[in-house]
Amino acid sequence: MKNRIRLLISGLFVFYCLFSITPIYAINKTDSLDRHMSVWLESSLNKVFPQSPVLQRNSMSLLAARNSKISFQVAFHNQMKDQTQINCLVDGGDIQTQVRYVGLVPFPNFNTDVSKEEIDGIGYLPGMLPEPLYPVSKADATPYASRSFWITLTVPAAISPGEHECKVKLSWTEGKVQKQQQLFVKVKVANLVIKPRHDFHVTHWWRGEATALYYKTELYDERWWKLTRALMKNLIEHGNDVAFIQNFFELRAVFKKPCQMLIVNEQSPGKYIFDWTNVKRFVDMCRELGYMKFEWAHLWLYWGVADAMHVYTKKEDGTYRLLWDEHLKAMDPIYINFLKQYLPEFHRFLKKEKLLENSYFHLSDEPWSEHIENYKKARDLLHELAPWMKVMDALSDIRYGRDKLTDIPVPIISSAEDYLKEGIPHWVYYCTGPRGPWLNRFYDTPLAKIRMSGFLFYKLKAQGFLHWGYNFWYKLDTEQSIDPFNEGAATAYPGIAQGDPFVVYPGPDGPYDSIRWEVFAEALQDYAILQSAGISANSELLHDIKNYRDFPKQETWISSTMAKLLK
Repeated sequence: MKNRIRLLISGLFVFYCLFSITPIYAINKTDSLDRHMSVWLESSLNKVFPQSPVLQRNSMSLLAARNSKISFQVAFHNQMKDQTQINCLVDGGDIQTQVRYVGLVPFPNFNTDVSKEEIDGIGYLPGMLPEPLYPVSKADATPYASRSFWITLTVPAAISPGEHECKVKLSWTEGKVQKQQQLFVKVKVANLVIKPRHDFHVTHWWRGEATALYYKTELYDERWWKLTRALMKNLIEHGNDVAFIQNFFELRAVFKKPCQMLIVNEQSPGKYIFDWTNVKRFVDMCRELGYMKFEWAHLWLYWGVADAMHVYTKKEDGTYRLLWDEHLKAMDPIYINFLKQYLPEFHRFLKKEKLLENSYFHLSDEPWSEHIENYKKARDLLHELAPWMKVMDALSDIRYGRDKLTDIPVPIISSAEDYLKEGIPHWVYYCTGPRGPWLNRFYDTPLAKIRMSGFLFYKLKAQGFLHWGYNFWYKLDTEQSIDPFNEGAATAYPGIAQGDPFVVYPGPDGPYDSIRWEVFAEALQDYAILQSAGISANSELLHDIKNYRDFPKQETWISSTMAKLLK
């Protein structure tokens, strides 16, 4: 009996031990499985937020034309409790590779007047937004967060068509153990070689004063010129082909240090002399970088053609002052007298530098419907004083184009359909709006929507694109620099949408790109692909595109269309 009791007690003890130990073992096993780094491949059209879930994608296939740039992401998620560093190396063989780390910026509020269906980041934002690209291939992997590297592939024109392989090697430390993993990207290179884009021009208004304010340089010192060269190089590398020249400082706000490249001195009351030294240096620099088209500042202040342009003179002590009252009327004799002296000198400079045939001129920015008469008076004056000058302006009322008040109308995209219907050649622009379903490239605009830009410009027969916000790194209408890594709306939200004032960030010696800027550059490349492939704007391939509001906004459409183009 005693032996039976002992056996029963022993059995119960063993059962208890097994029962109690097994769950502990299971927890430890699960915990050990979770404590590692997860890595995967991700499209360039999907933002990787810190909260993005881990995916299982060790391989990827991409399609590319020859003489192109394409991109993808390498994502990682540190499931360990400690921070470690992760290193990303990419071997592309005959394909050149560039690795950059996707940084984060704060995004406290969604942009207004946009429905949820048109917003990227619902569920992840407000919060930290993946946006700037840092030129490093090693980054901190902090606990329990997803991040990514941005990989740019440059496919040479002379590369052999067919399948090429890029090997991605990631390495990190788990505790004291060195870990590594390889991922594979197959690049199918098509026969098509992309030819340079033609008959579609792109300009962005860079701000020279923003450079001086942020970097604390003096305008036109050697540091400023070096930084400006880096900006202009970045612009042309991203599909811009028109160099905007700040010969005048076109802002309504009066600045102590305006970026006005043209030096104007009043030799005697009402008698002016002009020094083109800075203008010529800028033009020569841009030509060296590859620019062949040039865009000149406006002649009247924006919003109404009611006021003369602010023109500054630089005094001997280095300070600037306006040559006339800041509210001088558009047709005041003082300003007309200035134009009668300036425009012939401008014409002589353009002829001497062989710029006239490749220049775009502005009268005044964004005149509205009620300003047509003001615009017409100024245009008539230019016909008299400068018959050689063809003007282009951002304006939307169809009458500006229909009545040929401007030579190149630039309607906002929500008005562009009117110009298209009447067969009026035009460029297009957007600026803080339109929002909602319309094409734009704010912080919270889906990347696939931005990538559709080239297809839309092509299908809807725009002849160019203009945007105001390349590097507007200061508080709106002030000389107060902002930190663009922490403020995305020039302190003017919600009127200025977050992400609208700039697409690049200030690096130590030049701009850092953003993922929006990279995607927009690929969109301009799509335009060149359509041209190189000989696709008609009326092709059935682009049938789904109706206007700048109604168009496909999914990556699947882009992928399938590109597959048909590059088959």
